[in-house]
Amino acid sequence: MADKLAFLIWAATPDHPELVVTPLVHALAARALDAEVEIHFAGPAVRWLVDGVADAAYATADKEKSVGDFLRQLAAEDVRLLACGMARAAWVRSPEALIAAAGAAGATAFVARSLDPAWRVLVF
Repeated sequence: MADKLAFLIWAATPDHPELVVTPLVHALAARALDAEVEIHFAGPAVRWLVDGVADAAYATADKEKSVGDFLRQLAAEDVRLLACGMARAAWVRSPEALIAAAGAAGATAFVARSLDPAWRVLVF
């Protein structure tokens, strides 16, 4: 069984915070099963990694947990949060900065994961 899982989040943008929680919860579930997990943020979804954006967004009207809380929990569980360089160039404005937990990986890195039989990929 593959114990490595890469997520690509591109359609779940800050305009629709209710859409991003599903892949984040699935990533946490994979970590609970001791899988190695990384999440690639592409297109406008890279804005989730801009400092302050996720902290201001909630998936439900009850606002019980911000998207930023989920990202911090994922980082604490050693999930790699990766910003696409092309997306960052297009969607992150100066002087904005990414959260400290954000790393970088381009499209080629995600495609390489999808071609590697040791990894499974999910796209949201």
